[in-house]
Amino acid sequence: MRSFLVKAIPIVALAIFILVMLSDNYLKKPITENDDIPGSIEQVLDSVEEEDWENADKNCEILSSAWEKVANRVQFSAEKSEMDSIYQSIARLRGAIQAKDKTNAYIELHETYEHWRNIGG
Repeated sequence: MRSFLVKAIPIVALAIFILVMLSDNYLKKPITENDDIPGSIEQVLDSVEEEDWENADKNCEILSSAWEKVANRVQFSAEKSEMDSIYQSIARLRGAIQAKDKTNAYIELHETYEHWRNIGG
């Protein structure tokens, strides 16, 4: 029995670690309507396109909140650099929205989406 446990515990632990490390594609999918990153990016993009800066700012906050929720789920399976890049892109997006700079807002939104796609890709 002891030799079985000595062999089984490391194998089970490794299997769990591998599952966690490969789970980012599953964990980044929206579980509720409040953590849909691609949907939130689309909402901000629509607001920026219409130059509705108040709504764009509100949607940017929704995007930021959604990212906080998803980041907690994928933090063990996603690359830290990709996660940090999303945080930076959202911060720059806020600045572009406050400056009412449509061009930079588009750039940051598309960059955020590309970083999102690279998580688990």
